[in-house]
Amino acid sequence: MTYEEFVTARLPGLLRFAVMLTGDRDSAADLVQDSMVKVQLSWRRINAVDQPDRYVRRLITNTYIDQRRLAWWKRVVLRAEPAEPTPVPDHAETTADRDLLWAVLATLPRQQRAALVLRYYEGLRDQEIADVMRCSVGTVRGYVSRALATLRLQLPDLLNEEACR
Repeated sequence: MTYEEFVTARLPGLLRFAVMLTGDRDSAADLVQDSMVKVQLSWRRINAVDQPDRYVRRLITNTYIDQRRLAWWKRVVLRAEPAEPTPVPDHAETTADRDLLWAVLATLPRQQRAALVLRYYEGLRDQEIADVMRCSVGTVRGYVSRALATLRLQLPDLLNEEACR
């Protein structure tokens, strides 16, 4: 498979994956673009692996996590972190709940959010997540456990506040 064929076939899915990680379409597009430049430069080696799609998702995940670790002079911050997704002008209750969930997810540390996205959006098992994030299975379970505990604590309070308005 050529690089062009890979991009044509996988780019929409990779963009959706990146949106789940970042919570923002523009940041997701930048993340995928940066990652795909790296992929293109190493395409021969990446294409030789058994599952190039999995390798690229790992690259995107690690690039997302490492963005926080970059030196301050390499980053240009145009808005305060964490970025909140643009609310959709839809008054349906499910949309409001989804926006609330996005806001709470945006408060999670990057590793915890990445672990949740890999588990519940991508459907990966613990070992696969550990391979993608380059950590142990126990660390993955810890990330998921802490993230879910945070969501359990924050969501009921936020849902009660929304009901009182």
